[in-house]
Amino acid sequence: MLLADEQYVVQWLSQYGALPRTQLLKMLRKPPGTAEKILKNLRRRGQIEDISGGYYVGLDPMCKPDQRTILAVWVLLKFFDQVGPMDHYPAIYPSQIFFLKENVGYEIVVLYESEQSLLRLLQPQEELKYIIVLPHISMAEGLRLPRAPCLFATVEFQGKEDPEVKFYS
Repeated sequence: MLLADEQYVVQWLSQYGALPRTQLLKMLRKPPGTAEKILKNLRRRGQIEDISGGYYVGLDPMCKPDQRTILAVWVLLKFFDQVGPMDHYPAIYPSQIFFLKENVGYEIVVLYESEQSLLRLLQPQEELKYIIVLPHISMAEGLRLPRAPCLFATVEFQGKEDPEVKFYS
């Protein structure tokens, strides 16, 4: 029988596909040694697999990491202390992740260069806010935003494994 934390890891990987090990360790909200032990137990029982030499973790060795989802998870992690372990899940395209924070829904949308038109596909609803992740904040100038509160974010790795997430209004 899986412990709650082990169930969360399996659930997150089934929802988002392969994720970087560093993200899973942060998502577990445990001391690093404890979090590593949880992953080790799951790996030993064959419920998760190392991918790309252990940089990523997935449910099976054929899982392909999705870079949009990975960027969205880095943004989600900035709110993770205010979000329940199961209060986030994949969103409807073009958004990557939906999460609930203080009874307000948020969708994280990752845009690459020249994908501004994807914002037209969003379906704004009451009590829904968007976090639009951009490669650089200057891209925000030309966007036609949905009729909903929007926040912008950038995820900057600068050679580090743990990126800096910056927010802009």
